[in-house]
Amino acid sequence: MESKILGFVDGRLKEGERLEMEKHLSACAACQLRVNQFRAVNSLLDELPMIEPSPAFDVRVHARVAAEPVKQSWWAWLTPSPRVALAASMLLLATVWLGSRPPDSSLSADDIENINQNMPVLENYDVISDFGPLSELPQPVQAEDNNDASQNQIQN
Repeated sequence: MESKILGFVDGRLKEGERLEMEKHLSACAACQLRVNQFRAVNSLLDELPMIEPSPAFDVRVHARVAAEPVKQSWWAWLTPSPRVALAASMLLLATVWLGSRPPDSSLSADDIENINQNMPVLENYDVISDFGPLSELPQPVQAEDNNDASQNQIQN
């Protein structure tokens, strides 16, 4: 409600907001005090005499506005400058150079065919080379170690 107090004092609130504010003011003493303070300030400001600008005021304002530098349009960054021209030409040169290079294929057609034929073997190798899931399995019990341990217990 604090943000609506000035609008209420100045009479700028819509009808619904004004009614809501009046209802709030009937219950809130702090906001009533704030509204009364703003009304007192407004009445003091209304008592002050209106200050008329000097006859040369308009001329001085127009001169200051005319002296302000003109803002460049957003197209101004497109004007050619040496740095932009150099960067664009280097980018174009790199693009042409990379596009004109033959593809780097050190594998022959026979090598590629051999790889394609052996792909299932390579995929299986990838699966079994990762022992992460196997590390979670319990360690197998060694039969020979158990026999040796039981014989040592019997002898002791």
